[in-house]
Amino acid sequence: MNPDGELAPAVRSILEAARERTGGEPGGVSVSARSLPDALARAESDGRVPIIAEVKPTSPTTDGTREDDPAELARAMVEGGASAISVLTEPTHFGGSPEALTQVREAVDVPVLRKDFLLREEHLDVVEADLILLIVRFVDGRDDLEALIDAARERGFQPLVEVHDRAELETALEAGADIVGVNNRDLAKLEVELETFEAVAPHVPEDVTLIAESGVSSPEDVRRMREAGADALLVGSAIMAEGDVTAGTRRLTTAETNTETATETKSETQTQT
Repeated sequence: MNPDGELAPAVRSILEAARERTGGEPGGVSVSARSLPDALARAESDGRVPIIAEVKPTSPTTDGTREDDPAELARAMVEGGASAISVLTEPTHFGGSPEALTQVREAVDVPVLRKDFLLREEHLDVVEADLILLIVRFVDGRDDLEALIDAARERGFQPLVEVHDRAELETALEAGADIVGVNNRDLAKLEVELETFEAVAPHVPEDVTLIAESGVSSPEDVRRMREAGADALLVGSAIMAEGDVTAGTRRLTTAETNTETATETKSETQTQT
């Protein structure tokens, strides 16, 4: 784990809260998970960009709080073509809860990711989800990360292992990660640079499911991350900021097909002229 001094104050606060939080009964969760790779493949076959849309009431980098029912938000996202749903369960800084995740998972038939800051095995035993997030920077080395990955799989979870650079990627791969997310947000300055994904992606093996996280807000961003090798994109704030969540999700899930349609229309117009 990197020293807390290398983290932004808001991230240090999140990490401190996570250290103090208790977990559930050891081994108390057993999940029959919905497959994320299968869900992404279905989206591809349907001509949709695989988007993991995030139910995020608030965050340290956004203003205000969205009070909508989480299950209704999730259903709207799926209607817009989302392949999976991410739900914040961190209560103090993101306004999330395990109960919200349970409501979402009962409301939709796509995989649901538990987005939280999980540091110890007991943190896994709180709520059923299809995937859980493990952040390399917050775990004490490869051995502890490998132990968490194994513990997650024993419960039926699919671990999504988040990295920020090549060194963290190597740690994730050595620990056995087969679903990797590259977070474009720098945890020291909280700045977002899509170049982060573009720098890490070429070093990810073909058999690893690769997800671009943070900073995607437009169809152009979607196409850029996809061209860089993203199998899927995790999008939170850009969708949650939309008044019409279904339309906001669809704008991203159709980013590639809309481009093709626009190109065809332009070509037809030029031919007729």
